[in-house]
Amino acid sequence: MLNLSRNTLRGLAGVAAVAALAAAALPNAQATPTANPAIPVLPQPGETPNQAVSTPPAGEGLTTMASSPTNVVRYNRLYNTPAITPSKCKEVNVSLRTQAGVAAYSTQLWTCMYAAWAVPLKAAGAAYKVKPKLSVHSGTKINTGCGIANNTTGYYCSAGNGVIYIPAAYIMKTWGQNPTYARAWLTQMMSHEYGHHVQYLTGILNASWTRQRAFSTNAARLEESRRRELQASCLGAAYIGANKRYYPMSGGLLTQFNYLISHMGDQPGGVRDHGSPKNHAFWSTAGFNAKHTYTVAGNCNTFNATSTYVA
Repeated sequence: MLNLSRNTLRGLAGVAAVAALAAAALPNAQATPTANPAIPVLPQPGETPNQAVSTPPAGEGLTTMASSPTNVVRYNRLYNTPAITPSKCKEVNVSLRTQAGVAAYSTQLWTCMYAAWAVPLKAAGAAYKVKPKLSVHSGTKINTGCGIANNTTGYYCSAGNGVIYIPAAYIMKTWGQNPTYARAWLTQMMSHEYGHHVQYLTGILNASWTRQRAFSTNAARLEESRRRELQASCLGAAYIGANKRYYPMSGGLLTQFNYLISHMGDQPGGVRDHGSPKNHAFWSTAGFNAKHTYTVAGNCNTFNATSTYVA
C-alpha cells in the first residue's frame, strides 16, 4: 500500500501489501455479515518503504510487444495464458491461535499457490520456478529488504526474488475474536501477496512502479497504485476461485470472504491508493469467477480499465 504525504510520495519504492481493511466491525461467523461493535476494527495497513523494486528473473519474454512500461502492464502475456491449475490443496485443519498454527496454514497456501501459478507463469514466459520466501513473524517491527514492516499487515517485498511477510500476532488476535473471519483474512492476504509475486515475475510490478514515478501529479500516482493493488487482489482471488472445490471456499468461509472483499479498500478520509471497496469487490469477484486469468467479461487487466473501475 502507498502512503502519500500532502505533496510527495512516501516510500515510492516499496511494494504494496494487503488492501486497506474497512472501518466496519467484523461480521459474526457462519451468518449473514452484520456489524458487531464488540469486535475491534482491523487497522489500516502500511507499506514497506524505501527499496527499489528488484529486476525480475529472466524469462522467455514478458510481453508480446516492445517492453515499454505501458506495454508490459497493458499487453502482458499473462493476460492470455491458460487457466490457473487447481492445486487441489485442502485447507489445513489447524488453530490460528498460535504462531505455529499460522505458519502451518500460511505454508500450505504458499506451497499450493506456487504449484497452481506454474502453468500460467510458464505460458507468460516468466521464471515460473522462482518461489518467494515466506516469513511468518510476530515481532513489533520487522526489518525487510524493503524497509521496516509492522506487525499488523502482510507485505510483499521483491528483494531477493520475493518475500511474503505474514503478521502472526495479529492473525492470532483475530482468531480469538472470529475464527472463520481469521481464516478468510489469512487466505485473502496470502493470495493478494502472491498476486504481487506474479506481477513481479511477469514484469508488471517493475513496470507499474516505473510508470508511477514518471507521473507528475499525486492523483496520477495514486491511480497507478490502485491499478496495481486491485490487480493483485484479482489475481489472488483467481487462485482462490480456481481451487474453491477443494479448499473448499463455501459456507461460512465463503460468507466471510465475500464480506471481506466488499469492505476492503480506501476508507473516507484515508489515502486513496488501493481502490474503493466497491471496486475491490468488483475485481476480486472477477478473479474469483474467472476460468482464466484473462476473460472478456471479467479479467485482471486493471491497467486497461477506465478510471471509473479503479477509483
